[in-house]
Amino acid sequence: MRDPNKAACGPPSPSSPPALRPYQQQAVGRVVEHFRASDEPAVVVLPTGSGKSLVIAELARLARGRVLVLAHVRELVEQNHAKYLAYGLEADIFSAGLGRKESGRQVVFGSVQSVVRHLHAFDSPSQGHGQFTLLVIDECHRVSLDEGSSYRQVIEHLQRQNPRLKVLGLTATPYRLGQGFIYYRHHHGMVRGDETCFFRDCVFEQPLRLMVKQGYLAPPTRVDAAVERYDFSTLSPAASGLYREEELNRVVAGHRATPGIIAEIVERAAERQGVMIFAASVAHAEEVLGYLPRAAAALITGATPGRERERLIGAFKDREIKYLVNVAVLTTGFDAPHVDLIAILRPTESVGLYQQIVGRGLRLAPGKGDCLILDYAGNPWDLYAPEVGSPKPASDAEPVQVECPECGHANLFWGKRDGELVIEHYGRRCQGLVEDASGTRRQCDFRFRFKVCGECGVENDIAARRCHGCQTLLVDADDKLKAALKLKDARVLRVSGMQLEATLNGRGMPRLKVTYHDEDGATLVEWFALETPAQRGAFHAVFLRDHLRAPGLPWRPTSPDDVIAEQRRLRAPDFVVGRKVGRHWQVREKLFDYSGRYRKADTAE
Repeated sequence: MRDPNKAACGPPSPSSPPALRPYQQQAVGRVVEHFRASDEPAVVVLPTGSGKSLVIAELARLARGRVLVLAHVRELVEQNHAKYLAYGLEADIFSAGLGRKESGRQVVFGSVQSVVRHLHAFDSPSQGHGQFTLLVIDECHRVSLDEGSSYRQVIEHLQRQNPRLKVLGLTATPYRLGQGFIYYRHHHGMVRGDETCFFRDCVFEQPLRLMVKQGYLAPPTRVDAAVERYDFSTLSPAASGLYREEELNRVVAGHRATPGIIAEIVERAAERQGVMIFAASVAHAEEVLGYLPRAAAALITGATPGRERERLIGAFKDREIKYLVNVAVLTTGFDAPHVDLIAILRPTESVGLYQQIVGRGLRLAPGKGDCLILDYAGNPWDLYAPEVGSPKPASDAEPVQVECPECGHANLFWGKRDGELVIEHYGRRCQGLVEDASGTRRQCDFRFRFKVCGECGVENDIAARRCHGCQTLLVDADDKLKAALKLKDARVLRVSGMQLEATLNGRGMPRLKVTYHDEDGATLVEWFALETPAQRGAFHAVFLRDHLRAPGLPWRPTSPDDVIAEQRRLRAPDFVVGRKVGRHWQVREKLFDYSGRYRKADTAE
């Protein structure tokens, strides 16, 4: 393992260009290989502190045409530019924050805010150079799907000049709250994002755990704090996926735990070099600052003026101050390798944000053996856990692996375990990529959850409005309920419970009796036989397929007792519709995953 004290202390001289690490060389090779075969936008995923700037510099050096490298903060523009200069090459900077607006050289490093305001400066030809052939976007998870966004405006302008423009994004966290993964396909052979994603392929990804194991990053040491913590468990993110600052402030404002928390941070920081504290709100940050040693601490918020922010960051990097408190403004584009204690006093909305925060302390530095992580907000995230790409559906959900019964792909979904058994997952469609006869890769067709088109029988996503097979408008669940409620011979149950019973029919044959209850005591009943292979096949098709909390897993019960013994694997429908046939009621329709204007039962199990 590499000695963590052997960290680079500055850019190499022009006479000795930087030596790329093996994974950096591999990333560059994958990008070159991809763009030789395709013009589709691509992504490289590298953890915080892994040297994205060197990968960018090497790609810019290898490029035959003009290159524009964009970032969202001037610190990143400056870092990326410095790494390119280390090759002994010259490049322009286009950033109002850095006081330079140059765009004539082959390679230009710019801030997206400055470039989008001066697109005419990037028309071709410019000062004897031709059109741009490569656009590199650092922290590319900031590229919005909104075509009017700054990044998209720059991309479209350059594409009008050159329709074959190559667009490469680099990021440590390839997902956006509210959107999910920012790319469609992963080079490991799986679908990650929506088909509408701007970035098409993730061509290389370096795992954080491997970076730490190989000694390229300082190991994080998470310690359970001994003092009282904040309780954010009652808060839920807004529709944007972010917590509201006023709600965060209600939890932390004047909280009796704050003095003890800061005292513990100061005590644990005694032998540490640099401390970053992530507060929940501006008011909270100001209170935290008041408990820290006055001469050794500073606060940065979104309202801190640019020059003051620059001065404070400089003082922190120069070790003139030891504690830097901030409110969600130093999660990206901030590089202070000596940071070896991270204190988290706020809930993080995703494992991605948690990784960004902790990543501030994982860079190598002389005299640094590890990075101490103190979490006072009860964040549930595992630093090494992969991102699932969708919002966490329940507080006790965790990433689970579910194998596709059709193509064998090991899917990663949110789910729940009982011991080692996956008893529930929230996956809808297999994420595996399969190759057809022509060699074209496409997403596997297997769906774990679906609704069937009444016209052509094709399985569709549970949220689909129109059948992808015959384009027929699918019957809305509300319309089904409304129609059933109008019928005199129909019974609609708002299901509050489902009971399973092993019983015998009139001829003494074993049967599974399933009883659905509503809140008023009304019931509907189904009966199933499981004696023959045909009966078990029918039971799977009309009952198990919809009722399984973890569909797709290889569970094939052979008797009513088998089903009852494992009923923890089953879920009840939200609504059941029955029709009267003679003197008896017959179940005709069951609605799962309901989302509509009718109220569901308060205690549906």
